[in-house]
Parts: sequence; C-alpha cells; structure tokens
Amino acid sequence: MRTTDSIDGERLRRDAESVFRAGVARVDPRPMVRDTLRIEGDRLTVRLPEGPRSWDPERFDRILLLGFGKAAAAMARGATDILGDRIDGGLAVVKSAPPAPVDRIRIVEAAHPVPDVTSVAAARAMRDLARRADERTLALVLVSGGGSSLLCAPWADGPHAITLEDKAAVTRGLLACGAGIGEINTVRKHLSAVKGGRLAAALSPATVLTLILSDVVGDDPAAVASGPTVPDPSTWADARAVVRRHGLETRIPPAVARLLDDGAAGRVPDTPKPGDPVFDRVTNLVIGSNRLAVTAALLRARELGYATQDLGSALTGEARDLAAHLLGRGLDLARREPPAGAPVCLLGGGETTVTLRGGGTGGRNQEMALAFLAGLADADPALARRLCFLSAGTDGNDGPTDAAGAFADLDLLAAAGRASLVPGDALAANDSYRFFDAVGGLLRTGPTGTNVCDLQVLLVR
Repeated sequence: MRTTDSIDGERLRRDAESVFRAGVARVDPRPMVRDTLRIEGDRLTVRLPEGPRSWDPERFDRILLLGFGKAAAAMARGATDILGDRIDGGLAVVKSAPPAPVDRIRIVEAAHPVPDVTSVAAARAMRDLARRADERTLALVLVSGGGSSLLCAPWADGPHAITLEDKAAVTRGLLACGAGIGEINTVRKHLSAVKGGRLAAALSPATVLTLILSDVVGDDPAAVASGPTVPDPSTWADARAVVRRHGLETRIPPAVARLLDDGAAGRVPDTPKPGDPVFDRVTNLVIGSNRLAVTAALLRARELGYATQDLGSALTGEARDLAAHLLGRGLDLARREPPAGAPVCLLGGGETTVTLRGGGTGGRNQEMALAFLAGLADADPALARRLCFLSAGTDGNDGPTDAAGAFADLDLLAAAGRASLVPGDALAANDSYRFFDAVGGLLRTGPTGTNVCDLQVLLVR
C-alpha cells in the first residue's frame, strides 16, 4: 500500500514535469519564427528590437534557407509557413529528423555532441548552397544550439589543414575537462571554415537575415552555434589560451597545436571581426531564449498553486555545486515554512558543466539531480520528504542519453536503497543515467525540437 508521503511525492513529480513542459512549450521554434516574420502587403517584414524592418522581395532573384541546430527543422517549418513557395531552396541540418518532411527544405541528420563524417558532409552541402548566393539573394539563416557539432568544416589551408579526427579530439578534451560552452565555441570557431562569421563571408554579398534560438547563457549571438554569421570578437590567442587554461596543450593533436600557435602569431587569417564589410548586409536577431522558458514555467507553477521564486536564467558552474546550493535553499525553506503553508517553487535555468571523474554515463542534468539526491540522503528526513527536484534539458537530450534529465526526492532515495544503490558511489563514477534508470527517476520526453539550455525546478511542500 502506498503511503500518503509516497502519493504526495508522485504528485510533486507530476507538478515539476508540468512546470518544465510549460517552459519548453513556450520556446517552440515554429510559432516563434512565424511571430517574427511577416508578409505585409508586398513586403517581407521582420520584428527587430529597434522596430520592424522590411525588404521588397522584388529586390531578390531567390530566397535561400540555411538552417542548422537541434531546432532547425521546426524553425524551417515556421519559415515555410510564412514564405511558402517564395523559398527557392533550403537545407536544414539536425540531430534528429522530424517525423514529417518540411516543404521545399532538404533535411539532413548529423552528429552531436561530437561531430563525425555526417557533420562534415552537412557542412559541405551548406557551403554548396551558400555558393548559390549573390547580391540579389536573400539568405534566411536559422541557427540553434547544437549547430557547432552538426555543421563541421575542419580548417583546411595548406600546411595548417586539420582533420575531422583532430577537431573531434579537441571537442572531447574540452567537454571532459569541464570547459564552458563559450570556451568550447571560441576554440571550435577558430578550427572551422564556417563558424565565427565565416559563413557570412561565404554568403557575401547576399542579404542575410539570421534568426537565432539561443542555447547559451547571456544570449550572445556570437556564441550560439559558434556565431556563423556574427562578427567574432575572439582571437586565435583567445582560443590558444582556452586550451592552456585547461591543461590540454600536450593532449590535443599536433596539427591543432601548430594551427593555434601560428594563428596567434599572425600567420593564419583570423575570423572576420566587427566592422568587416562582409557584415554590411547581415542582420542577426535572437528570437528565443532560456528567459522565455523560465517565465512561462513560473506562470505554470503559479497556476498550480505554488508561490514562486525566480532564480534567473544564468545558472552556471559545476552541476554538483549548483545542486548543493539548491538543496540548501530548499532545506532552508522547509525549515521556515509551516507544513500547512502554500507550497513553493524555486525555478531557474542556464547551463552547467561536469568535470568527468569516472567512466559512467549521464548528462549535466542527471548529474545535478544525482548530486541533489546524494545530499538529500544526509538531510533531516522530516525536511527532505518535503522536497522534489527536477533538472532537465529543454532539447529532451541530456548528454549522450535518451533522457531529458532526472528527478530527485525521498521516494527515489528509498528505491535506491531497495536496489542497494548508493547515490554517492554513482556520483563518483559520473554514472547518473544507469542509477536513475534503475530507480525510475529519469524524465524521458524524446527530442523536443527546441533548445534553450536547461531548467531546474525545486518544489517545497
């Protein structure tokens, strides 16, 4: 027979999932693109922060669509809803193909988070499409998180050419050492022939409108998918400094080390910088972000009867450190709030990192939930039973797993005990996926078609 506490635990998990899904629904790329683009009379109009801007389609002989990232298919569908047969050709590079085709758009699957030969082939196809552009072309570029891996064009310039294997080795090293997404992209854009503004250079002199779904904290367009149509403020020296800061100088391929050294010495052209003429006809616009998801999730929590605390959309740092902080906040609330008081929802978003210490399987959200659960094991059970935590990725894929994230509460801790599993042991091995799979704590949504970082939901009853 289930106890009242167990039943309450199930309800809290349902509430946490409902809050999370409301945040994800708000950043559905298709309606966001439709809300941004308009055909008004005989003009194509886009909503910009400074006011609407429009173009006369008669100025262009063709409209090309170039999309890449986890949300590329949904964004492309939104664009075709508005532009229809005005689009003369299009390519969307995605991690998982949508169940139905997108009119007039070729869909190509490629690898994420570590690029492979499919990523290189996708980048080659994207460059071929870009070569069709001229001064009477409007290029609609749709960018979302994951694009850095999905579109991979290793630098190839005579003596400084690097291979896909070289670039993949660098990516694996940066991911394993806990480098932030901004650091990773600084390096990747300098090893690429399409990122860091180099796709804009390939499209020049076309008119370029880039719509961006941000998966980075701060929503810097230069960081999303490594900024393929955005001026790159970082330098070869910055990329080399990232590698040195994480102690990777002797662990990256020699060809990459030579490229970074020669780039920093001025012997290899840098990425195009602000003020470069290739950006004279380029417009970049962020249309969706983690902040929108957090706001919608908070609204859903209030609809469910929770008092809310907004933790913001810039939660970063080590996943297990953030888990400890959130656990402390939750226990403090549990101590102060009377048991009969209104339940509380603490909610925020961002993107954490994981420093690999073991050979297990998981992702940053599952790692955070596991660290929360490990801390919960040491807490006063009377307080611990009042908490339910969920951390999940808005894209539906946490790390190389089929789960979006995981829950943490006292019921799951009890299930672990019955299975003779110790959260601290799994945490030491970075083996969160197998742990939560065994105790029934995973949240599986499937690919959501969007990607705006992660959401953390902490409910205190």
